[in-house]
Amino acid sequence: MDNRSSISVEMALGRWSEGPGPLHRKLTAAFREAVERGYFHAGERLPSERELAVRLAVSRSTVVAAYDVLRAEGLLESRQGSGTRVRSRALGSDSVASTIPPLTSVYRSLISGSDGVISLACAVFPAHPRVAEAFADVMAEDGGKLFGFSGYTPAGLPELRESIAEMLTADGTTTTPDQVVVTTGAQQAVNLACALFVRPGDDVVVESPSFAGTLDIFRARGARLAPVAIDDDGVDVAMVRDLVAARHPSALYVMPSFHNPTGTRMSLPRRRTLAALTSTERVPVIEDNALEHAPLSDEEPLPPIAAFAADDAPILSANSLSKAAWGGLRIGWLRGPAPLINRIAELKAMTDLGSPLFEQAVAARIVPHLAELRADHRAMLRRNLEFVAELLADALPDWHWQRPHGGPSLWVRLPSGTAAAYAQVALRYGVEVIPGEVMSPGADHRDYLRFPFTAEPPVLEETVRRLAAAWRDYSPRDDVQHPARTVVV
Repeated sequence: MDNRSSISVEMALGRWSEGPGPLHRKLTAAFREAVERGYFHAGERLPSERELAVRLAVSRSTVVAAYDVLRAEGLLESRQGSGTRVRSRALGSDSVASTIPPLTSVYRSLISGSDGVISLACAVFPAHPRVAEAFADVMAEDGGKLFGFSGYTPAGLPELRESIAEMLTADGTTTTPDQVVVTTGAQQAVNLACALFVRPGDDVVVESPSFAGTLDIFRARGARLAPVAIDDDGVDVAMVRDLVAARHPSALYVMPSFHNPTGTRMSLPRRRTLAALTSTERVPVIEDNALEHAPLSDEEPLPPIAAFAADDAPILSANSLSKAAWGGLRIGWLRGPAPLINRIAELKAMTDLGSPLFEQAVAARIVPHLAELRADHRAMLRRNLEFVAELLADALPDWHWQRPHGGPSLWVRLPSGTAAAYAQVALRYGVEVIPGEVMSPGADHRDYLRFPFTAEPPVLEETVRRLAAAWRDYSPRDDVQHPARTVVV
């Protein structure tokens, strides 16, 4: 079976244009690293010099110089009529990297941040004051009790599971502690759900666009992504129904509150429809509400999809304190039917034997105050959004975006060119941008980019200033139409 996931040459090259030095040398180094890591498969045809120059927003001579060096090193070869290809002997026989897809910008930024570069790869919230208070309380009052545990609780600290279950029940989703497993953030929660439901070669229905980090999880699992469009009311449920009937997917992944990157909130009728679909068709749903606590309006939170489904419906709902409290806390959870949660706990045990107890005790003290944290985030996000809206209107009036229902980012459409090419120019001005195609299961949305607005106002002002300067320097030409390349996973 050929399990390949579509990613672009730009994604394989990563942040190649960052930092000082001639562009052709940086491009050469990036290609060399991508080939050596196995991000290009043997015999793969690379874009022509002219096409790649357009896609990377550089001169053709820059690409010519890089290709010449790589050919001289034996990494590439060119033949009349067949273009430039990766040489088979360029890939080491002992390499395993060819089975691993390249990291998207979201992860690369976390692993290898750079001084002086403002990164828009992640929407980072400041730690809420409640976190420091909870840490102090746990240290003063709970230390002796925690030391009574063995230290290994794969399903989670009982007090935290009880606190989460009580919160969910109070919010309208009747839950018992045995329906909750604590995870190391929402990312691990989704990863565990994927490991439970998805096998290599399976179809997984995902929204388009979607969160790049989760798309990486599915690709690494060897899944085939089946994209579904979204609108102002969320995922197109008619398309979901058709895909379920035609392809019998192993899972459906959605972000009802709030969608990343568009900030859309799924309507109540669509939540009910998806709940009914999973109850009747038994297609598992992975419901990611990690941004639920980042609203922009005063409207009451909508119940999760699981609230409208049968008790035994295969729905796993992920959530986290990373946005609500602090990313460094790294506490999340999955809620679902007890039999599925038991299996998730087994997978969790094999992964890490359980999340740290001290942080779980801190989380148990924070969960009862989530409504307060939600209100504080709403005030901060509103302030920042109004500030950024004025900055963009003044400096980049041709950029198009809609006010999101919630979440920490704008989904911006460029008036011309491609976001991947512009992103390379923006790097040269000290800003890392996430192009839309990175957040697309099919490398679509090439004229979009994601703009998180959680930074402090002075940082946001400097970010827009740099982006505007980069946009003036970027002169979009008619983009060469090109199919997405593939990397074996």
